[in-house]
Amino acid sequence: MQNTTETDDGTEKFTAVQTLGTTGITHRQVGPAESRSASRLWWDADADDYQASHGDFLGDVRFRWCPEGLVEEDAGLLGPVAGRDVLEVGCGAASCSRWLVTHGARPVALDLSAGMLRHAQEANDRSGVPVPLVLADAGELPFPDASFDIACSAFGAVPFVADSAVVMREVHRVLRPGGRWVFATTHPLRWAFPDDPGPEGLTVYHSYFDRTPYAEFDDDGRITYVEHHRTLGDRVRELVGAGFELTDLIEPEWPEGHQEVWGQWSPLRGALVPGTAIYVCSRR
Repeated sequence: MQNTTETDDGTEKFTAVQTLGTTGITHRQVGPAESRSASRLWWDADADDYQASHGDFLGDVRFRWCPEGLVEEDAGLLGPVAGRDVLEVGCGAASCSRWLVTHGARPVALDLSAGMLRHAQEANDRSGVPVPLVLADAGELPFPDASFDIACSAFGAVPFVADSAVVMREVHRVLRPGGRWVFATTHPLRWAFPDDPGPEGLTVYHSYFDRTPYAEFDDDGRITYVEHHRTLGDRVRELVGAGFELTDLIEPEWPEGHQEVWGQWSPLRGALVPGTAIYVCSRR
């Protein structure tokens, strides 16, 4: 793992790994409270570096679904958004919500991390496209039943929640009948491969069927980062169990000429193995 990055003036900048004192990696069970604490710690600590690394690619007013570069104006996965109430779950700096505002929607952007919402507020001010920002847990959405027409998430919240079935039920609760829930995550198949954008990342080294969370910890054993794996079948069962109909599953191909490397995503891997899964669902 790369522990430091270079700023524009060439000085070293500390990342969340150093800030949180991360010293090791493990695969072990991580419960809801521990997972929530780790995610808040990580994203608060990593917010500045994350935006410095990816902010230009994501933009202030752009709905980009994934590192492959798929954008909502081309994909149309949300359907008509003008005049619709939309909840963005795990919004980060809320670029997707600001794009929704420019297309006539009424979005609310929610995230667990105050650090990420600080960047969202700065982008609100910088772009002149403000969106309401809410600090809350995706597993306990602070909204009444049937508050929204659409919910969406571009790599937010879902992989970082210990019981993601709860998130599905909460989203179902706050959507109106017939509402749409569209969310993107790392493609489950990627869990079988190393987190490496190069040739070493093309060899299976871990069981796809092992759901044990990936976690990082500090010298005291405190979890500082966690992600939770679900197979495609797991995810479908979560959605159906919550009352959704899965209407489409998008696996974006790596676009020709796209050279952006983002963590494990790269042109080399993207040509061979799907990196993103986007679930398109309808509330029954």
